[in-house]
Amino acid sequence: MISGLASLSLEPSLSKAFMASRQGALRYVVFSALMSLLAAVGASANEYSIEAPSPPHKFEPSEESLAGHRVPTWYLNAKLGIFIHWGIYSVPGYAPREAREFRAEEIGAEQKRVNPYAEWYYNTLRIPNSPTSRFHRNAYGAKFDYYDFAQVFNADTALWNPTAWVELFKESGARYVVLTTKHHDGFTLWPSAVQNPHLRADQSHSVRDLVGELTAAARQKGLRMGIYYSGLYDWSFGSGPILADDDVKAALREQGADYPAYADAQLRELISKYRPDILWNDIGYSPEGKALEIAAEFYNLTPDGVINDRWKPFRFHDFVTPEYERPGSASTEKWEECRGLGKSFGLNRIEGPDETISAAALVTLLVDIVAKNGNLLLDVGPEPDGTIPPIQVDRLHQLGAWLKQNGEAIFDTRPWSRATGQTSDGIDLRFTAKGNTLYIILLSRPMGPRVTLINVPGFPHSSATMLGSAKPLTTQVHGRNLEIALPAELPGNYAWIIRLN
Repeated sequence: MISGLASLSLEPSLSKAFMASRQGALRYVVFSALMSLLAAVGASANEYSIEAPSPPHKFEPSEESLAGHRVPTWYLNAKLGIFIHWGIYSVPGYAPREAREFRAEEIGAEQKRVNPYAEWYYNTLRIPNSPTSRFHRNAYGAKFDYYDFAQVFNADTALWNPTAWVELFKESGARYVVLTTKHHDGFTLWPSAVQNPHLRADQSHSVRDLVGELTAAARQKGLRMGIYYSGLYDWSFGSGPILADDDVKAALREQGADYPAYADAQLRELISKYRPDILWNDIGYSPEGKALEIAAEFYNLTPDGVINDRWKPFRFHDFVTPEYERPGSASTEKWEECRGLGKSFGLNRIEGPDETISAAALVTLLVDIVAKNGNLLLDVGPEPDGTIPPIQVDRLHQLGAWLKQNGEAIFDTRPWSRATGQTSDGIDLRFTAKGNTLYIILLSRPMGPRVTLINVPGFPHSSATMLGSAKPLTTQVHGRNLEIALPAELPGNYAWIIRLN
């Protein structure tokens, strides 16, 4: 643990992940020195950089070599990605309404039994007297095998249009996509050449090459493509049900000695066949697997690719991945919050407006994440035929409309010298920066014609405007505070942004 990182005031559940990286510690030292220098000369904090290009060398399968990879500029600039949880669990599309939103500190037997994640359907189905087991028995009968959902899924996916997805994601403002190519149930969204020894062919994979078709459609529209893979758990190998985190060792034993080589082969197949830009593993990886070799092969094939942090016990990554959580202040290490629009990642037909994040809260979420040096990986859970629930489509439209007006303050920006602030009348602020421009984001509607920004410096010859409005704003400096006169009518419905040059 690097004691100096404590000054970042991270939430306890995230601090270990941020502090564990030696790369993060180095960035903190560089950041601190640069911040001191910038403060002395009055420069904006966005001029510090953590995106130095990777040295032109071949990566070796060691943690020391992999630590030399640098986060590419495209990922730092992207800010918003779309996560897609889609599989045979989408056929029942169920998780109990009474399940609480996921919290890392609450993982245990009760949260697994009453699980908000519909993609964990098969696990909770096998827990006696769980809401999912009762639902399954009533809807399909006690003898209906989970993997027979594959026949329905394969029939329904014949109707799927990948281009329609990508057009929606592009409209939302997203710059990359991450697809669950294989979740914990072991069903793959491509016809893998690596045969599953425990499932029939008609139970183990999609008939259409869903991974390949989405990859082609995304790249045609200029979006980066990522692949999610469940590297630690594969319930088709006999593991589970998982009741708590300490079941991991038991699950690995049940999966047997053949599983690590199986996972290695499928990951290598995905990398060589689809050339992804993002390698997104989940939960962890078997200690017997070839994770270091796979990561080196990925970087050597795609030098500007990125890898997430969920590879325990291996310790290599470009960014960390809090789930439904984010730090209290800016991190010097790149991070990405992943979360659903509701409580679940996979489709849960029970979820409605009460479980779905509002458009205003979604905009605030993205703003807060970007101000703190993060990306948002926002999940959709489609129907088996690819239909995305209307309420999720609405949220993507709303977010895209806001970004069309205000994306200048989100995309391609860097953190300012601090992430948060307030006005004199208590409106919460977030800050981003780009070049010589500071963006001041008001998270709630001002009640008067002026706002006073506390501890925000004004400079001679600076100009202020509000995004969405062409009229210049007048400013007055009052000591360490800056007063700004607002437009008579504020553009848009939430999160108003002042551009200060």
